[in-house]
Amino acid sequence: MGQRPDDAVEVLRAVWAVDGQDRTDLDEACGTQKPCKNMKHVSFDGFAEPGSDLRTAWRDRLEREGKLDHSGGTIRDLVLGTPPSDRS
Repeated sequence: MGQRPDDAVEVLRAVWAVDGQDRTDLDEACGTQKPCKNMKHVSFDGFAEPGSDLRTAWRDRLEREGKLDHSGGTIRDLVLGTPPSDRS
């Protein structure tokens, strides 16, 4: 967790260097226009049927698309790894 944003930039530069890319390639691919970060008009309206649960609608969509993972892991497990077994 103590990594600085500069570390991430260095990792990206190393990945790009392996592929033979540099900043000009990135600018050409993505353009030089800055992305708009205004999220005021972003919503999930229409994603779920009126009166239904948005969480359930999202899980149903992921399942339809074959993207739902049924392993039962938690975000904690993802970040910290699986907890040690019970210490009885």
